[in-house]
Amino acid sequence: MVPWLDDLGYFPASDNALTAEDDADGLLCASLSITAAHLKASYARGIYPWYSAGDPIMWWTPSQRAVLWCKDFKLSKSLRKTLLRHQASQQYCVKIDTAFEQVLAACADRPQGTWMSADLRAAYTDWHRQGAVHSVELWRGDALVGGFYGVALGQMFFGESMFSRETDASKIALACFVQWFAAQGGDLIDCQQDTAHLMSLGASTLPRATFEKLLSQRIELPAIDWVQAQSSDLMALYTA
Repeated sequence: MVPWLDDLGYFPASDNALTAEDDADGLLCASLSITAAHLKASYARGIYPWYSAGDPIMWWTPSQRAVLWCKDFKLSKSLRKTLLRHQASQQYCVKIDTAFEQVLAACADRPQGTWMSADLRAAYTDWHRQGAVHSVELWRGDALVGGFYGVALGQMFFGESMFSRETDASKIALACFVQWFAAQGGDLIDCQQDTAHLMSLGASTLPRATFEKLLSQRIELPAIDWVQAQSSDLMALYTA
């Protein structure tokens, strides 16, 4: 039986999560509400929300965690050519935190529907205003054409959701971000689930206990200066 966070008042230990035998690998608990305080407490423990519209908020910590080591990021030859062509054209740029709510709305705007409820978006937006959630945006002139958002704690980044309005736009934003993030001392990005798309970019999986140990080490490190990053064009900084 899945416990209610509302009744407990705290997140249970991760080894209480359901398993693959339960057809819900990593489901830890549920709640009726979600706030920035919930997110702050959960991400520090490697727990994240994921649920369907109309359902209670489900909190997860899977037994195998998908991660992307910056050193393992794979950029295909064709995508590298596109990135360098965009860079040379000077029509594109990759920025951080200049249009957070637009990115969040774009990630939620999917033809097949979205799991990002209004309450969830409000919680992430509140935490963004506190400085922990960030957007990475690919711009073509004044047009926002792709990007993603995620959570930063110390020197750990948790990738959340991506969107593209042009071919490979989110991948180009990610490539520029990974190089910038590594230059700031970051080395590990949480991807949550091992999708084929993420694996094609170099992601791999770690046992939950290993991930939690790496997470606890990185969130204690001095935080990356995200405010300074807002004045940078990550594409202009990219080197092949």
